[in-house]
Amino acid sequence: MPERDEPAYDPLQPGEGEAIAPTGQGGPMDLALDEAESLEKTLGDDPSGPAEKARSLWSDAWHQLRRNPVFLVSSLLILFLVVIAIWPQLIASGDPLHCDLSKSQQGSSPGHPFGYDTQGCDVYTRTVYGARASITVGVCATLGAALLGSALGGLAGFFGGWGDALLSRIADIFFGIPVVLGGLVFLSVVTSTTVWPVVGFIVLLGWPQLARIARGSVITAKQNDYVQAARALGAGNTRMLLRHVAPNAVAPVIVVATIALGTYIALEATLSFLGVGLRPPTVSWGIDISNAASQIRNAPHMLLYPAGALSVTVLAFIMLGDAVRDALDPKLR
Repeated sequence: MPERDEPAYDPLQPGEGEAIAPTGQGGPMDLALDEAESLEKTLGDDPSGPAEKARSLWSDAWHQLRRNPVFLVSSLLILFLVVIAIWPQLIASGDPLHCDLSKSQQGSSPGHPFGYDTQGCDVYTRTVYGARASITVGVCATLGAALLGSALGGLAGFFGGWGDALLSRIADIFFGIPVVLGGLVFLSVVTSTTVWPVVGFIVLLGWPQLARIARGSVITAKQNDYVQAARALGAGNTRMLLRHVAPNAVAPVIVVATIALGTYIALEATLSFLGVGLRPPTVSWGIDISNAASQIRNAPHMLLYPAGALSVTVLAFIMLGDAVRDALDPKLR
């Protein structure tokens, strides 16, 4: 029996500096100790804690894209096309403007795997050098239409009012213009042989689509709670638009612009085929396809290779746009 002035020993109430010792009899106290030790060991092994750090929209999209074979294949193909557009001499040592009429419409031969066209020019060399004009038109037109459309559509969607109504009516007018017919009328009076008139025409007719996408995305983003909280804390319109609305509204614009890039390349080839787009001496797939159309029975190789290069390029950009859309839209995962 303990003395009168000393309390009885209680194993559930350890003294100062003492730890609870297991009883060794498998009771509830031992189970609780085992669970505590397991939890402590788990937390000690994982320095980041029990919860994984949440990824942002862009990091999560990149995580998905790296595991998408469509994105990998299309990206490698586009990278190859961009490289040969910048440095075509890496895989084609000839001159695309050097022609020999004595070899007109001849088939493949050593050193000239694609044969010759009507003027005796090497089809392989012209196909390689034709990527430069098509890629330049597609990239520049997409950047111009995306920047102009995003700026006008974003401002109209954020501020609303009469500016929003005016932009919508102007966009409706441009939507009513047939693209090919507009190109025939607009480019027929241009005498320049560079790519910039074609780029300007595509931007002129391409920005309303991206402006409408940007407008709807901004209207959705500005209604979120974090934007309303920033407004309540006294943030100005410029800060809210650039720091809170634009980063969360740009994803749909990127998706549509990526898909539209392939469409713009096909549009340039169509206008060049009709004789109002790029003009000689510029080397373009559309020009070569136009020259080969009348000789398709006698020399089908003149049409096959530039048309095949155009189709593969357009398909690569469309595949890239589809992969980016799937990664940025959580509903499609």
